[in-house]
Amino acid sequence: PGRGSAAGSIIAYALNITDLDPIKYDLLFERFLNPDRISMPDIDIDIQDTRRDEVIQYCVEKYGDDKVANIVTFGRMAARAAVRDVARVLQVPYSDADRLAKLVPAPVQGRHIPLKKSVESDADLRKEYETNADAKRVIDFASRLEGTIRSHGVHAAGVVIAPDEIVKFTPLEMAQKGVVSTQYPMFPIEDLGLLKMDFLGLSNLTIINNALRIVKKVYKNDIELATLPLDDEKTFELFQRGDTTGVFQLESAGMKRYLKQLQPTVFEDIIAMVALYRPGPMQFIDDFIARKHGKKKIEYLHPKMEDALKSTYGILVYQEQFMQISKDMAGFTGGQADTLRKAVGKKIMSMMKEVKPQFIEGAIKHSGAEKKLVERFWDQLEEFANYCFNKSHAACYAMIAYWTAYLKAHYPDAFMAALMTSDQDDIDRLAIEISECKKMGIKVLPPDVRESYVEFAVVPEKNEIRFGMAAVKGVGTGAVEEILRAREEEPFKSIEDFAKRVSTSKANKKAWESLIKAGAFDAFGDRSDLLFNVETLLGFASKLQKEAISGQADLFGGIESVVAMPSVELQPAPGKHSPKELLAWERELLGLYLSSHPLDAYETYLNEQSVSLSSITESLDNKTITVGGVISSVRSITTKSGSKMAFVGLEDKTGEIEVIIFPKLFEKIAESLVQDAVVSIKGRVNSRDKNGNLTGEVKIIADELTVITEEDLKNYTVTGKKMKTPAGKKSVKAEKARQEASLNLAAPIDRPKKIYIHVKDPNEHEKLLQMKKIFNEYPGESEIILMLGDDKQSAIRLPFKADATNGLKGKLVDIYTEKCVVFK
Repeated sequence: PGRGSAAGSIIAYALNITDLDPIKYDLLFERFLNPDRISMPDIDIDIQDTRRDEVIQYCVEKYGDDKVANIVTFGRMAARAAVRDVARVLQVPYSDADRLAKLVPAPVQGRHIPLKKSVESDADLRKEYETNADAKRVIDFASRLEGTIRSHGVHAAGVVIAPDEIVKFTPLEMAQKGVVSTQYPMFPIEDLGLLKMDFLGLSNLTIINNALRIVKKVYKNDIELATLPLDDEKTFELFQRGDTTGVFQLESAGMKRYLKQLQPTVFEDIIAMVALYRPGPMQFIDDFIARKHGKKKIEYLHPKMEDALKSTYGILVYQEQFMQISKDMAGFTGGQADTLRKAVGKKIMSMMKEVKPQFIEGAIKHSGAEKKLVERFWDQLEEFANYCFNKSHAACYAMIAYWTAYLKAHYPDAFMAALMTSDQDDIDRLAIEISECKKMGIKVLPPDVRESYVEFAVVPEKNEIRFGMAAVKGVGTGAVEEILRAREEEPFKSIEDFAKRVSTSKANKKAWESLIKAGAFDAFGDRSDLLFNVETLLGFASKLQKEAISGQADLFGGIESVVAMPSVELQPAPGKHSPKELLAWERELLGLYLSSHPLDAYETYLNEQSVSLSSITESLDNKTITVGGVISSVRSITTKSGSKMAFVGLEDKTGEIEVIIFPKLFEKIAESLVQDAVVSIKGRVNSRDKNGNLTGEVKIIADELTVITEEDLKNYTVTGKKMKTPAGKKSVKAEKARQEASLNLAAPIDRPKKIYIHVKDPNEHEKLLQMKKIFNEYPGESEIILMLGDDKQSAIRLPFKADATNGLKGKLVDIYTEKCVVFK
């Protein structure tokens, strides 16, 4: 829809560069361009992250490869990184270096505090500096390195287009993956007068595009985003419920909580939340919500401020608002208002000294306000300018948020499939999204060669999503595309049919093994058996493809038409893999547990005893809670005093969290810290650094840790009382047995899967017709394969199935001898 101040241009809107009407949403053109602005503005462009290279290639083809290049960016030494790097060079023990680095205050509102200033202002860091010679040495060296260039790379968005050969303006270098990059960074490039373009790849635009493609394919609806109503009831209900996992800019736990409190009713509420939910202005969110719902009076310092502030209930949120106030109240021109924004927002003292008296005098003259009131507003303005956001940018991002929310509300399966495709390489995100699907009543199915595509796909009319085959570890896109090419002809009927039609040069042994282990061939046989026979299957496939055997055979004198192919004898695996091993394969190849979870048997117990990990947010900071899950990782360290402590990864079915085990507890429970152990942990939520600032991460400091045993499952208690199984629910033991049974793919089945009949003379039509009549009496699910000729070199798979009972076998033996009838 647009990005940055260009959204304030009505011409950009008319040319479809942006999708927001700047007049409707009070987006000021002067924020983009005005007579007082010296430098020319650029238009930042968000594009699908998967198509950014296409846009750059277009520029290369249009303007010439000697005139276009990416822009270099330099990474500089921040305080903590400098401390760690120096400590490593000086061979300071890791635990000491880590502790010292963590004493360095975190950035405030994105701004790093210089080390020297931190030593002066932070008591703990100053004490360490003054009493520890090693720490003093590290900090002194780090202070000298701070701010120096540590690394360089390619700017995420910047591309420069020169009027002549670019080497006449800037030296170039060959960056990673053959990308040509300037050696001058962004600001010197601008100083040279070159045109800098910002092409930012945004994954959410890719998600939206994929969702629209799925909607068109599955639901036959061709959605035009620009024409969507911005007051859609279902979309705002989704916002009000806080069901915003996957919704652009609105999916953090804190944002969900505020949305539920705010109960947004208009698009302007979403714009405001995008702008307010950042360090600094976040402090005004509670006030914003209270004013919207009439719990707090909406007040304005002066009546002439109302037009600018009414959409945000009297709270100054956007830069455009104080620009508008300066025009309404002090008579500023658009150019002067933008100069005010720049002076106050960037704390340019020389400009502030010039513009402050102009504003105060103008406000007194044009609005009749008292000098004290105007000065009071100026003081507020200086403070708010640190926080105020570009409304044009917030409105554009709110529009993307609205589009994603609309798609999730109206086409949840299509949206979630697109979302998971975008995040298929991020296992933590996939786990969250699959959990979200479960809440929404959408079933996520394992990969299946009969239904899966490269990406996650919607199963029409079933409210199901099929796992993408390219998301299976060890299966490349080339192998998946070959499977899809073969499947276009007709669906795969069997493992032999798959082997016949899918080229082994593109889908190799590794791809076969990965797909078997991931369950993609479950419809064609047991995983253990298929894996045991993979060499046989590949040899069979290779032979078929070399000989190009295909064709149709007319069975029973034209009664049925079937595909003829050589047979392959699959040997049963000498041992079956356990449900636990099957789950381990799933975790290894898909990155997560899909068909089941190691905690399934513990679900009832954990639901009664603990808090889900996904529900732990900053709002629980410093509160004591109990959590449960499986240990996914353990990292133990030795402290400066020689004691041992540990950082433990804990995972449940909703997410993962880090648990800190300090030395006192570590001594007691060290033997219990084993990967895959199921544990219950009581501890305190921690989301702040030692200075009380929110870190953006939530951790648990453990007070108690207990391993959950099978005995606990049988007789678990809550508040000291034995729990009875709730009415209508199965016992934990019964539930565990049910889940293990559903997982045990090696469990005995009631009927053989295949019926083999050796037909020595295919011309005996009377026997064939008699046999067909018998099969009609025994419909079922077992495949029927006829081995033709004395040497059994030709095999025919019948297009129908039968019930492999003893009764059927007896009747077939009456026609063909016992040696010729085999049930497997």
